[in-house]
Amino acid sequence: MTRELFNRTELLLGADAMKRIQSKRVIIFGLGGVGSWCAECLVREGITHLTLVDSDKVCITNCNRQLMATAKTIGEPKVEALRNRLLEINPEADILALQMNFSEETANDFKIETYDYVIDAIDSLRDKIELCLRTTETGAKFFSSMGAALRIDPTKVKVSEFWKIKGDPLAAAMRSSMRRNKLFPARKFFCVHSEEQPLPNLGEALQDGSQTFRKVQTNGSLAHITAIFGMTLAGLVIQDING
Repeated sequence: MTRELFNRTELLLGADAMKRIQSKRVIIFGLGGVGSWCAECLVREGITHLTLVDSDKVCITNCNRQLMATAKTIGEPKVEALRNRLLEINPEADILALQMNFSEETANDFKIETYDYVIDAIDSLRDKIELCLRTTETGAKFFSSMGAALRIDPTKVKVSEFWKIKGDPLAAAMRSSMRRNKLFPARKFFCVHSEEQPLPNLGEALQDGSQTFRKVQTNGSLAHITAIFGMTLAGLVIQDING
């Protein structure tokens, strides 16, 4: 079944690249509008060793942009809902679901150094910085998502090295915090970001109570932007494996 499932991928990339893709271990932190689409794209393109990390449950406000969020999955842990979805695509995939938050306190539990690729789709600024610092000290390749909310223009989504990103408030906040605390990544890494300036929220966000940490602000976001971010992250992984 596996050979037939990935026939179109192998036709484009070749048998050797297909073997490399299937041998790599990937971990995704954050399964929201970005991370969930990244996970599906990776599994569809041949990644068979994937770890999913998110502590939240699916809520109704997720349904406008998160891949596994449907009327049937509301109330389920995001990691389990997404794992079930991915195993419907490839039942032979090795997918580990961890209903946890990444933080300074839990960082050692994930054994980041055992992965080939680490994907950051975390919302929390503090945890995002911690993941960046921890991963760049290992041999794992690190790809990060900057702010996907409050944007509507798909043509503005870009890939840049972290220190060269312009116009993204999240990247600016990360760099400011790193400089202030004199904590810097051990090596360069690439990020998916938008050159579109964030639009204002119109109205008040509903609080659904499903999140395990409270965001500083809940922002409006759209599936066509978050999905592009997620699929671009997946593309960076596949492109890197393909050489």
